[in-house]
Amino acid sequence: MSKASELKLNAIAKDARKHQCDAIVIGVGQGKDGPVLLPNPLPPKADKALSDSLGILGVTGAVDEVRRMPGLPELNADVLVLAGVGRKGTDDEYDDEAFRRAAGSAVRQLAGMESVLLALPASTLAQAAAIAEGAVMGAYSYVQYRHVSAASQRETVRNVTLHTPLADDAELATVLNRAAVIGRCVNSTRNLVNEPPSDLYPETFATAAKELSRNLPVKVTVIDEKKLEKDGYGGILGVGKGSSRPPRLVKVEYAPSKAKAKLAFVGKGVTFDSGGLSLKPASGMMTMKLDMAGAAAVLNSVLAIAELGLPVKATAWLCLAENMPSGTAQRPSDVITTYGGRTVEVLNTDAEGRLVMADALAAASEEAPDVILDVATLTGAQMVALGSRVSAVMGDDGVRAAVKEAADRSGEQFWPMPFPEELRPTLDSSVADLKNIGDKFGGMLTAGIFLQEFVGETDGEKIPWAHLDIAGPAFNEGQPYGYTPKEGTGVAVRTLVAYAEDVVSRTS
Repeated sequence: MSKASELKLNAIAKDARKHQCDAIVIGVGQGKDGPVLLPNPLPPKADKALSDSLGILGVTGAVDEVRRMPGLPELNADVLVLAGVGRKGTDDEYDDEAFRRAAGSAVRQLAGMESVLLALPASTLAQAAAIAEGAVMGAYSYVQYRHVSAASQRETVRNVTLHTPLADDAELATVLNRAAVIGRCVNSTRNLVNEPPSDLYPETFATAAKELSRNLPVKVTVIDEKKLEKDGYGGILGVGKGSSRPPRLVKVEYAPSKAKAKLAFVGKGVTFDSGGLSLKPASGMMTMKLDMAGAAAVLNSVLAIAELGLPVKATAWLCLAENMPSGTAQRPSDVITTYGGRTVEVLNTDAEGRLVMADALAAASEEAPDVILDVATLTGAQMVALGSRVSAVMGDDGVRAAVKEAADRSGEQFWPMPFPEELRPTLDSSVADLKNIGDKFGGMLTAGIFLQEFVGETDGEKIPWAHLDIAGPAFNEGQPYGYTPKEGTGVAVRTLVAYAEDVVSRTS
């Protein structure tokens, strides 16, 4: 597996002209009357000359715009880079995400350079954090399987320095460390998603979880197919029946001694989804290595929480199976018994993610966590409703709102969705407790309603829960943008970690 970026982060407050680097990056915004040069460390004369020339140079300040210019004589850099940050927000300020994206876009597009000085505005710790996170996520590439073409791939930037008046602030070191951890775990998630299904399947995914957990205070438990059958995990077993590579359920636990809360993260880990006997068309299978992105996200979220030492117990449940057609595959009309005893009539074997998740949601509930969050590339209906960059969150009102708040602060786009009561009867089966599909319309919502059935109770009360459908945003089939590369994006890691941090803050 390709290693995550080893980008080195540091900060300086001194005169940027004395800092040796390959490129210095400054920001350009889109003002009411044209492009506007943001505060920067350029000498006053150079700042004015450049500001007056932006229009002539065709610089707009648009998001993702990165323009290179020869380094000025006053600078100790070969290249001066203008990075667009877009327009100001509703409060007449550039939000942190604008700087996160600008930093990520610049670092991504400056691949081939060794060192970059980011002189974007970083007068607050939040701004510095966003810029640092963007840089680490922008310095990503996946070249594990390139051989003949490897020489044509430019090396990612390896050294990034933030220019900020907070360079000597003791809290900045913590901020940069968090940014490095978050970025590394996002990139690790991307690596897993990008791994071809010929090499990443349930057994090797479980091995990868152990390897990534090494040197961290976490416990990894792997439940193989024999134990799954003995304990009644019919959902995971049913989905994996058609494959020669048997399923696994992996539990990754971080349990500090003074935990203030217990969180359970459940992730869909279908390492390849052919649709089973309800076979997908060929074009629909081409990207189905992505169907384990939820499991990759919850794994790396718990690892990030452990590395950051948050005082919260966090457990990741990775539901790993390969959904293949064969003589042993489950059939439409089969009835399976999920963990805990609930039966499901399987009418569409391509609605398999909810089956593997059902087992883990029931198992996670037995440990009585304070909150359960599940993450899955669950439905094509999510993309129909919200497109390829906005994820859905649904579930209990309070948890749903808290996830949305954490996502907003993290720079990830999630949108709250409802659970209309009239959709629940569409999951009723004439032969079992449930069927695995409902009516054609509202498929994203009925999938979430199905999962809700498997969330348990504590002291007679339903465990607080939310479902995150990341089907579109987990995999970028288009061109890279901002800090987001092509293919695996690592979505949901930042949101889950921020959610855990918020839980700690509320309980302090």
